Amino acid sequence: MSRIFYGWWVVLACAGVSFCVGGVVTSGFTAFFDPIQAELGWSHTQISFAASLRGFEMGLFAPLFGFLVYRFGSRVLMFGGTLAIGAGLILLSFTQSLPTFYGSFLIVALGAGGCTSLVTMSVVANWFHRNVGVALGIMASGFGLGGLLVPLIIFLIDSYGWRVSLTVLGLGMWGVGIPLSLIVRNSPERYGLFPDGKLPQNRTGIAKDASSSPEVTFKEAFRNKAFWYLNIAEGVRFMAMTAVATHVIPFLTSLGYKRAFSGVVAGAIPLISIIGRFGLGYLADRFEKRMVMAIAFVLVGLGLLTFANVHWPWLICVFLCLYPAGFGGGMVLRGAILRETFGRGSFSKLMGIVMGSAAIGGTIGPTVAGLAFDKLGTYQPIWYILFLLTILIAFLSLRIK
Repeated sequence: MSRIFYGWWVVLACAGVSFCVGGVVTSGFTAFFDPIQAELGWSHTQISFAASLRGFEMGLFAPLFGFLVYRFGSRVLMFGGTLAIGAGLILLSFTQSLPTFYGSFLIVALGAGGCTSLVTMSVVANWFHRNVGVALGIMASGFGLGGLLVPLIIFLIDSYGWRVSLTVLGLGMWGVGIPLSLIVRNSPERYGLFPDGKLPQNRTGIAKDASSSPEVTFKEAFRNKAFWYLNIAEGVRFMAMTAVATHVIPFLTSLGYKRAFSGVVAGAIPLISIIGRFGLGYLADRFEKRMVMAIAFVLVGLGLLTFANVHWPWLICVFLCLYPAGFGGGMVLRGAILRETFGRGSFSKLMGIVMGSAAIGGTIGPTVAGLAFDKLGTYQPIWYILFLLTILIAFLSLRIK
């Protein structure tokens, strides 16, 4: 047996897949916004609705994915998910009409739902308990590192066009994502291990681990107020996250910033979020998780308030110090809180419900932001509204017990 606990290889494989999906699907879409609009003449609302469909699809299927993970394991879903994303991106490159555009995004969304947050968090939660915050932080950092792909995507688009770029990215998803998905193993018990690398012979360790990990049934969790507080919090967080991720480049260019600079900012957001993923994940393993989650929402809220006033360039630096750390930490904390509060027996099914609630917010955010720009000629009001909502959710987070 390798001296390195195999769970860490699972974490790294999940981080690699998250890197591809986060960089191309989540952070990279904003780079395609202006070129698609210039060629096809669609409005901000019409293009933004594709991102909302992506969120709707993930929301519709998230509970189903939770049960599929429970039935078939994460490895199968990650393999199928990478296949679907690659196919969806290639199909998207042939877009000539809105139905094809939206249909391609639904395929991408279906694939993303099968190989990202819900699925990867479920398998990591199977392999870790004491170190679950750090493990989830490392896994989620893949999304942050995906920001490095945004300048590359802009270069591809400017050099070869958005259609060729989508084909290249689809093939790249297959070439990288499929081998990484094959590294994943669903649980440590099949290999004579327990979470965190405990050996079966260590009876004292097993008893201690079991006592520190509550196992709540799916029905019991469904009646727990803390579970629904977490659902509401995730809905608001994703509403803000998807609105910013989709419109960051159009927003900054509307203020007069150059497209290349706006792309750097868009790429920096997920990249800097690694600080929050590691930092708040580390704090969550050592302090009360609901307090750390409240801090994360305060950071997001203050970041949005700053974002609404980035007419002065120096405020972009302030925004990048606040917002990415907060939303990155939230990516880790939702899984850590769910694992600590309800155990891992129903983790995938419960996370499916949470991801469904998050996707409802993710469906609303991009379209409302695009509609605000089409009707008002500015994004500023939507940033203020999201600021108020995230601050309210910070207080709600404190009620999760």
